[in-house]
Amino acid sequence: MPQQGLLREQSGPGVVSAPAAAGSVRDTGERPAPVLADSRIRRPASLSLGDVARLMERLPAQVRRLLEEEVAHGHAFLFVPVLVGAGAVFWFTLPRDPPAQIPLVLFVAFAIATIVVQQRSGRLPLLLFAPALVLAGMALAQFETWRHATVILDSPVTTTIAGEVHRREPAGEGRWRYFIRVQQTEQPTLRRPPRDVVLLARGKHRPFEAGAAIRGRARLSPPSGPALPGLNDFAFRSFHDGIGAIGFFYGAPQAAVPSQDAALDWGRALERWIFSLRSMIADRIRSVVPGDAGAFAAAIVTDERRAISRETTEALRISGLAHIVAISGLNMALAAGIFFVGLRSCLCLFTGFAQAWPVKKIAATGALLMATAYYLVSGFAVSAERAYLMMAVMLIAVWFDRAAISLRNIALAALIMLAMAPSEIMGPSFQMSFAATAALVAGYAYWSRRGAGEDSEPSIFARGRLAPMLTGWHWMAGIFATSLIGGLSTAIYSMEHFHRLAGYGLAANLAVMPIISFVVMPAGLLGMLLMPLGLDAPLLKLMGLGLEAVIAVAKHVAAWGGDVGTGRQHPWFLSIASIGFLILALLRTRLRLVGVPIMALAFALSWQANRLPPSDVLVSDDGALVALVSAGVATNRTRPPAFIFDQWQRALLLPEPVAPVMSPASDIGIAAAGDPSVKAALTDEQRDRVRSEMSSMLALAAADAGRFHCLPKLWCVAVAHEGGVSIVVVEDPRLAGSACDLAALVVAPRARFDECRSGAVLLNAASLRKTGAIEIYLNGSPHPSLWRVNAASAGTRRPWTSHRLYDWRNDSFDETLPLALLRMISGSGG
Repeated sequence: MPQQGLLREQSGPGVVSAPAAAGSVRDTGERPAPVLADSRIRRPASLSLGDVARLMERLPAQVRRLLEEEVAHGHAFLFVPVLVGAGAVFWFTLPRDPPAQIPLVLFVAFAIATIVVQQRSGRLPLLLFAPALVLAGMALAQFETWRHATVILDSPVTTTIAGEVHRREPAGEGRWRYFIRVQQTEQPTLRRPPRDVVLLARGKHRPFEAGAAIRGRARLSPPSGPALPGLNDFAFRSFHDGIGAIGFFYGAPQAAVPSQDAALDWGRALERWIFSLRSMIADRIRSVVPGDAGAFAAAIVTDERRAISRETTEALRISGLAHIVAISGLNMALAAGIFFVGLRSCLCLFTGFAQAWPVKKIAATGALLMATAYYLVSGFAVSAERAYLMMAVMLIAVWFDRAAISLRNIALAALIMLAMAPSEIMGPSFQMSFAATAALVAGYAYWSRRGAGEDSEPSIFARGRLAPMLTGWHWMAGIFATSLIGGLSTAIYSMEHFHRLAGYGLAANLAVMPIISFVVMPAGLLGMLLMPLGLDAPLLKLMGLGLEAVIAVAKHVAAWGGDVGTGRQHPWFLSIASIGFLILALLRTRLRLVGVPIMALAFALSWQANRLPPSDVLVSDDGALVALVSAGVATNRTRPPAFIFDQWQRALLLPEPVAPVMSPASDIGIAAAGDPSVKAALTDEQRDRVRSEMSSMLALAAADAGRFHCLPKLWCVAVAHEGGVSIVVVEDPRLAGSACDLAALVVAPRARFDECRSGAVLLNAASLRKTGAIEIYLNGSPHPSLWRVNAASAGTRRPWTSHRLYDWRNDSFDETLPLALLRMISGSGG
């Protein structure tokens, strides 16, 4: 063979070739490396050009051999969900919906062609099968989007809403968050109402149970879009969760008369019963274990997380322990594993029964039933669904005497998840959980192959009284390796989605994993089993004590700092890093090392993206928050909305904002915004006063460049360091015209016109709804024609963004933008 010839050429008088050494090395699926028998043999200092040419000629043959070895190990199957997922990602990231029939027709064509040529040798079947899988992912994504068809509210509105409580969650002291199936709206009646909404009730009231009819005056808003171009689009997740609007009740909601049209089928009745049971369990846990520890325990069991205080939530996030709160693979694996080991150990106590019956399979069946109950009680959480699928595949593998923990089982679970909900691949939860699981299994398999080839001579520590020390060392080393691999494998997804890394996450996880594994989860599992008998209180209190220790560790580690900001990543960072990670984790031969330079390229792109100059002006998608970015960051709000500004701060690595200079109320002869008389048009005299006052404030702002100067409830002005661009943010729509005459950039959400006659750039609510949040690069010029604009949503029309284009006045969708704004966006590729 060519490979053997190459090895013979490299052999010498002290070198044993691979075939000769085969008997002394265990076959792990990789070709053994040449073994040096004489250390005095010198390697050539360098290769000649002829040697390099011969090596390059033989390289394709070596790669082909390694690929054949991967196929022989069955690792080709591991890339089936990868290709299906790639197709789903491609479909979800398109700016517009492709024709519905194209993915399906192409998939059928490639599938038929693959079946026809499957008996042929060579690369043709693979070349046909791979695009068929990608097209299958596209078709699944399209089908899921068509199946949901969620109607998202187009713009904020205050209306009276009546509907049925689907489920509820605590949202802090005396507050409840209700998931409501809308049955009626009035005052005004919505022409395009959402089907399901999530509303926060802050008024004091008796909580409504699932299935209750509810009514109240509410403020509804569409789910938030990206806070900046390239950031998370919350409307995407809301669309696929069926949530069309979010908001809050004015005052306490009232009980309503149930609708006669709401037919209750058995599916909805079962779901209502499960959610009622879930609420009862959570209330029971919080009543036995007060404070954050009880809220934490309820979150681990039922996935109701909002009752945990903001301080504790932030400490868990900074310390890298937030994953414990979600019902993820860790919780499901611990619960099912504890039940499996416990049941199997109990059955083995009965020797006759254990010899006559397959106790391992019986224990696997019991663990599967327990995991199913855990999933149902969790309220069908997405993270719990994914963890349950992985655990179910592993436990079912035990029935067929197959390895429970393997990369094939993880790939099968991922494939099932993609078939059920392909949109989940776009979220950090799916990406991080499967990445961590695949990395852990691959690392364990690699370590096992290494250990199998070593001499089995026992250490002196493995005998006598020192044996417990070795066992403890192995246990601690296992926890360290698990935490390290899990942290490293999820780092790229944390950088992409959250723009930060937990610097001391490894230390925190090492400290709390024994508590979670040996105190919290066993006590919680036994407490749930004994809850129907009323014997759960001691175990729940023990669980609470363990979680109090976890919270103490989280707060202690969070006090160290360690919240490392990574900033917004390069657009290709996630794709390239994921390709490198998958090659490194899923392949078995030396081909896996190809993933290392690919991941290095991704991190080089990340470094390059963070060195680019930031944008000069940031505008939120509702125009309420504007920021100037130079040496620091200045905003037009004394207390900027945390939801938006926190995302800006993480993505752009911004410092704390500089508050605006608030001028005392000036007597300019007009009512402030919000006054009933604000609708009255300005007189010529009032307009002159406005221009004079606004011009004076712009002069002050020019002397204090990079900071906003505001007149409460009327306007804010600033002058940018870059190019001396004057900016006016107007709250009163009557002042937009005067602002256009004095400034180069006007942000007036309530302005009734779209363009300034003066040539200034105007951003009103209608334009910002279509563009989404924008960032402006002034390029050191006061002339708008030389500016560059990146827009979060401009140029896209997908089912989860089309509500931005809807005009309720004429019941149509309008994509037109002012020409000047459109030119700046098109010039930036936005």
